[in-house]
Amino acid sequence: MPELKARYPYYLNNEAVFANEDLEVTDKYTGEVATRVALADAKAIDAGIAGAVEAAEAMAKMPAFEKKAVLKHCVARFRERFDELAYSLCVEAGKPINDAEGEVTRLIDTFEIASEEATRTHGELQALDISPRAKGYRGMWKRVPIGPCSFISPFNFPLNLAAHKVAPALAVGCPFVMKPASRTPLGAIIMGEVLAETDLPKGAFSILPCSRDGADLFTVDERLKLLSFTGSPGVGWDLKAKCGKKKIVLELGGNAAVVVDADTRDLDDAVNRIIFGAFYQSGQSCIGVQRILIHADIYDVMKAKLVAKTKTLIAGSPHDRKTFIGPMISEGEAKRLHGWIADAEKAGGTILCGGHREGAMLEATLMENVPQDQALCTEEAFGPAAVLQTFTSWDEAIRMVNDSKFGLQAGIFTRDFYKVQQAWDEMDVGGVVVGDVPSYRVDNMPYGGVKDSGLGREGIRFAMEDMTEIRNLVIRTPPG
Repeated sequence: MPELKARYPYYLNNEAVFANEDLEVTDKYTGEVATRVALADAKAIDAGIAGAVEAAEAMAKMPAFEKKAVLKHCVARFRERFDELAYSLCVEAGKPINDAEGEVTRLIDTFEIASEEATRTHGELQALDISPRAKGYRGMWKRVPIGPCSFISPFNFPLNLAAHKVAPALAVGCPFVMKPASRTPLGAIIMGEVLAETDLPKGAFSILPCSRDGADLFTVDERLKLLSFTGSPGVGWDLKAKCGKKKIVLELGGNAAVVVDADTRDLDDAVNRIIFGAFYQSGQSCIGVQRILIHADIYDVMKAKLVAKTKTLIAGSPHDRKTFIGPMISEGEAKRLHGWIADAEKAGGTILCGGHREGAMLEATLMENVPQDQALCTEEAFGPAAVLQTFTSWDEAIRMVNDSKFGLQAGIFTRDFYKVQQAWDEMDVGGVVVGDVPSYRVDNMPYGGVKDSGLGREGIRFAMEDMTEIRNLVIRTPPG
């Protein structure tokens, strides 16, 4: 079995720095300290930003084949270190081993896609002679790197969500500073180890775990041209208010809904996908299934199947391959969600299964009859809890999906193409997934939300567009 090192550095201007051992990283299942990581101070963050500014010109001038080679190197090394990466996720995030291995696979996919897109930074030839005054004029435009970028990544996908910032930056030629989540910094640090093996210009990257108190420079420093943040809505919108002139991309929260219509033929398939969507990695996903909307004609049958399936899920050590439900990121977060469940029950909701907590372990929980003003319906649960609701018409189902301040993705089970088209037209979400749960994502698709779920889109090509600016060229052909 792989092992963690006793201590890890941060990365400042491409180099490992063992400045201290101030950040304790705990095993989220046992609660014990698993390793220690160097914590960056304001001076180090300032030096990282200065290094990124210094590296901007060299990064912008890197030819496509060199950027591709860097990304291909990462792909190869991540494959070689697959077991180590998965093990680190099990420990630092409490992620069940099957989910952890799936995330490492997505990390590799994301860098692989970026390596291909690194050679596809297209522009366009544009006819400008649209009126007599523009006769003899033609235009072209191309995309150029925006410059030094700031990345803040969350705890729930320490590898893949960091990769969705780092890989497109490398593909387009933007230097960056990154703040990984303090609870789960190891994935980003290992990414730094691999990047340090390449010939990137000095200052191309800095990966700097730090306390929230010392993190302001990642947001407010005017030398940075883009801030990409993934995390909670409250923090994200606050950062937007502080970031000044820089471009900002926000991937925030959700309380995603899945709709099961009466014409769904394979209810067992729908149940399997819904249970996966609600409870994979202990429900700690912004597109995890939180609201399950079921047509009244099949509600009782679906409810019985969902409860029976949920009761089969095994909770325990994330290192055990039989485990499906591991610990939440902290006991405090488990207490919060357990409190929401208790509040929903006091307000008239019924617990169908689960509802108990021990430390950071919270049982997979399904509820019904929960009043719509309860936090379990209106807020982001970010844990293993979901609410069943019933509807009688497709219009009603769409209204129920839209009755949320969030709008990441929605899933629908129906065989009616016209209902699919209506959902795509009318659901106020960033994406509609047909025949599956909202939790499904492929790493090259344009992923992101509306309303309180954020701004902008991830997915390598789309992130690359955010990390570039358009530069025009206008050519006049003189008469004669």
